[in-house]
Amino acid sequence: MANFDVIFLGGGPAGYVGAIRAAQLGQTVAVIEREGLGGTCVLWGCIPAKALLEASHIANRLKHAAEFGVKVGDITLDFGVAMKRSRDVSTKNSKGVEFLFKKNKVTWVKGTGTLGAGKSVKVTTADGKSETHTATKAVVISTGSRVRGLPQAGLELNKTTVISSDEALVLDKAPTSIAIVGAGAVGCEFADVFNAFGSKVTVIEVLPRILPLEDEDASAEVARAFKKRGIEVLTGAKLSGTKVGKDSVTMTVEVGGEKKELVVDKVLVATGRSANVENIGLKDVGVQLTDRGFIKVNEKLETTTKGIYAIGDVAGPPMLAHKGEREGLVVAEVIAGAHYHPINYGNIPNATYCYPEVASIGLTEAQCKEKKLDYKVGKFPFSANGRARTSGETEGFVKIIRDVKYGEILGAHIVGPHATELIHELVVARENEFTVEEIDLAIHAHPTLSEAIAEAVLDSMGKMIHA
Repeated sequence: MANFDVIFLGGGPAGYVGAIRAAQLGQTVAVIEREGLGGTCVLWGCIPAKALLEASHIANRLKHAAEFGVKVGDITLDFGVAMKRSRDVSTKNSKGVEFLFKKNKVTWVKGTGTLGAGKSVKVTTADGKSETHTATKAVVISTGSRVRGLPQAGLELNKTTVISSDEALVLDKAPTSIAIVGAGAVGCEFADVFNAFGSKVTVIEVLPRILPLEDEDASAEVARAFKKRGIEVLTGAKLSGTKVGKDSVTMTVEVGGEKKELVVDKVLVATGRSANVENIGLKDVGVQLTDRGFIKVNEKLETTTKGIYAIGDVAGPPMLAHKGEREGLVVAEVIAGAHYHPINYGNIPNATYCYPEVASIGLTEAQCKEKKLDYKVGKFPFSANGRARTSGETEGFVKIIRDVKYGEILGAHIVGPHATELIHELVVARENEFTVEEIDLAIHAHPTLSEAIAEAVLDSMGKMIHA
């Protein structure tokens, strides 16, 4: 048995970042984690998936190499090699977190934890032993989330023909055909990967459009790009008659009153995640859940039980690694009694890494209409941007939504090359309440992709130059 100031239950982005920050603030810290450090993001999500997406981007770029005067021979694609590289990148990132723990004197307790009385945590270690540790100040629940199947549509995960993103990340080869159910960020990213490696890909979404959380213009742009590359996109779809076999899956897909039978080697279910709230002793210590199955927290991320906090996916949406990381920083400062800035949940960027990339901040145009805001839109296509032309990546646009009276940036949406990097100029602008006029005062280097932001801002003021 050992005593620590703070114990984190879970070593994903929220937990490990919170633990390091707590240690920096002079706390003695332990993190209980049964798997490698880094959680889903590092081991089974963000990092390995983006490594595969980088491989798919290279594959697609090589198809156009001759346009740049670079002649290549026959291109051979090997998903297994790309997968192994992605796992290696994942492992290195996890080892990096382990190094940071040692550097900051954070104790990693390898095992599974259960909450107990008096801010204690009972741990079953990796070798089956039992031990109990106690926090003198706080216990922080950062147990994350897990993939879920779609049993109501006959798609219970079996890890062979009906898989989740976890299994998709360790396949030895790309399937000949795959249906991806769910067209959010995860579904669209894997559609990009498998299409690049030669799979016949069908994306199925029950809602009227892919990337339903994004602005409608962004969804339409990605849908066009997908169809151009041979990815079949079925939106407003209903599934029925699902038959899961040993080597294939058969299902009936109904779109607009028309039914078609679809037979594929694999189905990837990408319809969301569930918070890991089971079997960690929440009820025993009085921690309550919301109606949606997340842990209830207040603005300081404290649960309904004093001295127990929750951060990351388990504390509710948006279920994003960077949201969890910021909550980790804040909870560490709260517990240490340090000054902290409350989290601005209205200014957390979304990022989807398929090609073209999609990134956004703030309100969509539909949300502005719903709120009956007085707004104007500025839009600039990458096809008119010099830097995008030089790289041959001209799909997409920058869209700025501004308040008419004060020039406040209500929302910003980017589809195109490096969108997930470009969005941060607008994240900083909104966080500091910059207006479109103030962004216009910043001189953007030429030729750069960032000029598209400057031009979209100009367009929102009625004075765009280059289109």
